Amino acid sequence: MRKIVMLAFLLALPAVLRAQKSFELPLWTGSELTDDRADARLLVFLADNPTGQAVVACPGGGYRFLSMQNEGIWFARLFNPNGISLMVLKYRLPKQRHTVPLEDAEQAMRLVRSHAAEWGVDTANVGVMGSSAGGHLATTLATHYHSKATRPDFQILLYPVVTMDKTFTDMGTHDNLIGKDASPEMEELYSNEKHVTDDTPRAFIIFSSNDRTVPLKNGFLYAQAMIDHKIPVSLHVYPDGYHGFGYNPDFKDADIWHKELVRWLKRDGK
Repeated sequence: MRKIVMLAFLLALPAVLRAQKSFELPLWTGSELTDDRADARLLVFLADNPTGQAVVACPGGGYRFLSMQNEGIWFARLFNPNGISLMVLKYRLPKQRHTVPLEDAEQAMRLVRSHAAEWGVDTANVGVMGSSAGGHLATTLATHYHSKATRPDFQILLYPVVTMDKTFTDMGTHDNLIGKDASPEMEELYSNEKHVTDDTPRAFIIFSSNDRTVPLKNGFLYAQAMIDHKIPVSLHVYPDGYHGFGYNPDFKDADIWHKELVRWLKRDGK
């Protein structure tokens, strides 16, 4: 079944991308393969002329489903021609098991760095990208990583859920991760704007000003926390759009922000 799904993903890509080095790997193997870990996968799209930069993408979906194509796979169309390899993380849905997405994100970082030599990846230039709830996972990884091997070197955040504060979170994301009756301590733990440190990696953040799902305050407070810690942050807010635009070239300012992102990656890349 997984092979059929992967084939469908690849056929959805232009021929130029199907010619790239694209494959799928299990995230967990051997003794690590417990509970539903067999469902977690890493879809890899390697650039033909790699710069060494790599992005692990965490699709959104409110921690209820995963928008694998628009917020994951289709970004190979942007990254691969610019020498940037893309790894799309099919992480496990938490179902109120709040540690599960972070476990998968950290394992993805380990896996990418362990294959760095054969994939043409610079271990010091592996970032995380997240959209909506995937943005919450990306900021969780950036602020709650447990080792150097799992720390991302940069963040790309598309209309991210950052907080679990009920006054400006997305409640679906909140409830699916930590439950409707989560304690104040649990909400504090996953309000990632409160956990930025001097070691949090630099970030590129984008919103549309008329996002009706995730309040822009999520991005503003996260950016302010980074500024307070003197961490480079690039914040972009576009006047027209919608929540969940992802890679979609029909988004009015797609051509602008795509170029801005690539410029930011190339300019600030190590």
